[in-house]
Amino acid sequence: MKKSMYQIQTEYQQIADALTTGELTPELEQALSIAEHELEVKSVNYSFVIKDINDEISIINAEIDRLKDLKKVRENALERLKNNISNAMQLFQVDEIKTPLIKINFRKSESVEVDNMALLDAKFLNEKVTITPDKMAIKEAIKNGEDVNGARLVINNNIQIK
Repeated sequence: MKKSMYQIQTEYQQIADALTTGELTPELEQALSIAEHELEVKSVNYSFVIKDINDEISIINAEIDRLKDLKKVRENALERLKNNISNAMQLFQVDEIKTPLIKINFRKSESVEVDNMALLDAKFLNEKVTITPDKMAIKEAIKNGEDVNGARLVINNNIQIK
């Protein structure tokens, strides 16, 4: 019977608990060796699955990039076609084209264009301030022995599969 990673961990923990309450018997040593071997085999199998999923993610990302590029090409073509119709209608001073199948016309809208922001009164300006911690500076300070209130250096163990 194949064991799950959870079962292997549980068995190993039971063996470790037995070791803390007693002595290392040949049976416990054998069980410990088997648990470690099962963990190794299961971890290798997990790693192959992880690598396969990473490869699939790379393929998906490449397809997303391809589709984004295709979308951009279509959007550019759409804009060119709209501009061609607009320019032609303006050249011929036509405000509306109406057929049984389609209607094309101009819709009026208003927008504000700011030519020189420095000339505007303060009442027409919005101020946005964003404050973020400088994590690189904090890390460097902590590594140099400085006490940084409100921050700490955390050591992470990140799994690496090659």
